[in-house]
Amino acid sequence: MRGFDHVIWDWNGTLLDDAWLCVDVMNGMLCRRALPGLTPAKYEESFDFPVLDFYRRLGFDFEREAFGQVGLEFVEAYERRKGECRLRSGAASVLSEIRRSGIGQSVLSACRHERLVESIARLGLSENFSGVFGHVDDYASGKVEKGRQLARSMGCPMDRVLIVGDTVHDFDVARAMGAACLLMPCGHNSRQRLAACGAPVISSIEDVLGQLP
Repeated sequence: MRGFDHVIWDWNGTLLDDAWLCVDVMNGMLCRRALPGLTPAKYEESFDFPVLDFYRRLGFDFEREAFGQVGLEFVEAYERRKGECRLRSGAASVLSEIRRSGIGQSVLSACRHERLVESIARLGLSENFSGVFGHVDDYASGKVEKGRQLARSMGCPMDRVLIVGDTVHDFDVARAMGAACLLMPCGHNSRQRLAACGAPVISSIEDVLGQLP
């Protein structure tokens, strides 16, 4: 595993298998507003950051209700059921193998920092990460600025950092940081959308090990 000194993981979708829950929660919200529902395929083609724009594309009218309240509705419904989500199959062994190799690992997520730390601890993964970086609120505005801050604070060159994620936004973050990127379709964005970025697209989390030079 020579070539990279640090791997930065996305959390939702990439390590935590939760896209199905996001679709389910969102469909409940759409139904309550008499808006068209989402299939998993439609979700993969429409989900993006900032989530404010994603909500607008689904038909939410923020002249009639505040985005903050709508976002809170999603977060509260998700939090009630997040215990149903499991770690992605194979993730625990991949994280352990990378840790044993001496490569550092962090998590960079658009979710609220305290919730992120709690979820990682609940799944018994804390020992794998030297850093966990979430947001100050629940509104998932994106990770680019947080990624830039992380890049400035890291003690290794960005060309020796690999970001692993499951959305076009993860590619945008990697590009803003000057880091390499691997993308994996996990239910939040389709393989076609990811491939259009030009970054390598892998089929399973175990494939990360083969992509580390």
